[in-house]
Amino acid sequence: MSEAANSPCKAGDTLLTVGWREWVGLPGLGIPRIKAKVDTGARTSALHASHVRFVRRGGKRIVKFRVSPEQRNDRDFVEVEGEWVEERKVRSSSGAVSLRPVIRTEVQVGEWRWPMELTLTRRDSMGFRLLLGREALRGRCVVDPGASFLAGSTPRPR
Repeated sequence: MSEAANSPCKAGDTLLTVGWREWVGLPGLGIPRIKAKVDTGARTSALHASHVRFVRRGGKRIVKFRVSPEQRNDRDFVEVEGEWVEERKVRSSSGAVSLRPVIRTEVQVGEWRWPMELTLTRRDSMGFRLLLGREALRGRCVVDPGASFLAGSTPRPR
């Protein structure tokens, strides 16, 4: 694995520069490409998930769900699962508070990979299926709010 893959997203003292929207991968969930809104105003990251259900496997609580990586297309979906971390109260941009399941997975932006936590929620009416919040970016990335897709059009598979 390259240094970039092992790094928290730093090459020396340089942080990865991302735009306000990026194509990212979620390799641990089997999602090679999904368009994400980079949102430093949001503390946590959120993924559009439907058909969320909990199962137990080997003493662990697993969250199974569907992800439709393309906006406005729920016909094409991926069945995924992740280990349940906790449930967390999250306040939406409209002020509504909801209790959401949280999973931990890996995000890939360009050639960089790092672990992050994702809350699972319905984002049908939102412009992006994935929201990258500031906790996922902290210490790894700087955001150029006037730019888009600085990390490239497709994460490189490993």
